[in-house]
Amino acid sequence: MNKHEQVMMDLRDVFNKMAWLNKIKMEVSLKGFKPSEVHCIEHIGRHADSNVTKLAESFYMTRSAISKMTKKLMDKGLIESYQKAENKKEIYFRLTEQGQAVDKIHEELHREFQARDKAVFETVTEEQYDGMLRFLGKYSKHLDAEIMKSGADAKSE
Repeated sequence: MNKHEQVMMDLRDVFNKMAWLNKIKMEVSLKGFKPSEVHCIEHIGRHADSNVTKLAESFYMTRSAISKMTKKLMDKGLIESYQKAENKKEIYFRLTEQGQAVDKIHEELHREFQARDKAVFETVTEEQYDGMLRFLGKYSKHLDAEIMKSGADAKSE
């Protein structure tokens, strides 16, 4: 196995371990919510004027799938839609009080996960962080270019 294959395998392995560990706590604390719903709530809470198109682009999902998810979240009373006076065509979303409560639980879980992993991250030097960030940035740009080549509109149809 070459280093490229090893890096890709190790990235997947670390991500899967992190997801598995986090899932246990998330399922208990956020019972009744799918991870995609929680992350949609998080995105709406962090980004003003979130709409179906912006959410679809952020999650690499179709607008149709996002529309279904936001409808479910509205039916559960977690988000509400609104329009701006100057643009009656576009529909935006914001969190309700109940949605803010879910978002707060999710945020607290992330702080707990960061505290759990702090011992590792404390040992990483600035140079190591810079190298990892350069690599991730380069790889992300490459994947963005591949997405564009494959037809970027396909992800938001």
